[in-house]
Amino acid sequence: MALDKILHVEDDESIRVIVEMALVDISGFTLVACEGGNEAISQIDDFTPDLILLDAMMPGMDGLQTLVEIRKKPNCQNIPVVFMTARIQQSEKKEYLDAGAIAVIEKPFDAMSLGDKLESIYQAYLTSADINNPE
Repeated sequence: MALDKILHVEDDESIRVIVEMALVDISGFTLVACEGGNEAISQIDDFTPDLILLDAMMPGMDGLQTLVEIRKKPNCQNIPVVFMTARIQQSEKKEYLDAGAIAVIEKPFDAMSLGDKLESIYQAYLTSADINNPE
């Protein structure tokens, strides 16, 4: 299964623009970009992504709170989530992974390879999901 639809949640407009160029223009993904958790939660009913790319630190509702709210929706309990953060202490990374993220990407990131990186994270997730849930 190929990665196609990505929901990106990021409060910094300049990062949203870079990610959109990286994922849409360079990698050809379908992307819905949201400024914050509340917008993401309202968008996710109309746009069910294959993967959620979630900023860790945002005003109002941070990434972890957003993830908790998204997981309350029945159609969103198994969507893989990748956090993006500039603060990448091991304890914080563990916190994101313990909350259900499948990976953490450090900012600043390489825009040219972001799509490939997300694709490989997604494929690794699918492979591990198949191992954990044999038919």
